[in-house]
Amino acid sequence: MDRDTRDPRQVQLQPQPQQHHLTHGYTVGPSTGPTAAQLMALVTLVPLSGILFVLAGLALTGSVIGLALATPVFILFSPVIVPATFLIALAVTGFLSSGAFGLTGLSALSRVAGYLRLVGERMPEELDYAKRRMADAVAFTGQKTKDVGQTIESKARESGTTARA
Repeated sequence: MDRDTRDPRQVQLQPQPQQHHLTHGYTVGPSTGPTAAQLMALVTLVPLSGILFVLAGLALTGSVIGLALATPVFILFSPVIVPATFLIALAVTGFLSSGAFGLTGLSALSRVAGYLRLVGERMPEELDYAKRRMADAVAFTGQKTKDVGQTIESKARESGTTARA
């Protein structure tokens, strides 16, 4: 029989992972390995991502080769290409700003038409209100004029009676 010759005080105990049993037989604790679903995801996604990386590399390589071949052509024709590009950019900017100004004008006209429609609906009520206010002002002015006239007449009579006496 093999006997452990190590000193028991020097033996270090390794902590054992504890597992907790939940209801329905599930075990929560340190896992022993990936599940079948994780393995399937890994098996399908690794080749797919590899293919996508290869395609990205091919696209980058094609772009660099195309740029290397087209650069001399761009340099030779740059006196024509640069002004043409500037002219096309200016034309596109003009068309876009024209459309924006047209939409802004159409929006403004729509807003004014809506305001005029609203004012047209409210106009009879506002005209009646203005007529009533004007009639009240005229009546008030007429009454005030009568009062002032009577006051002047009474003062004139008083001053006439005081002047005779």
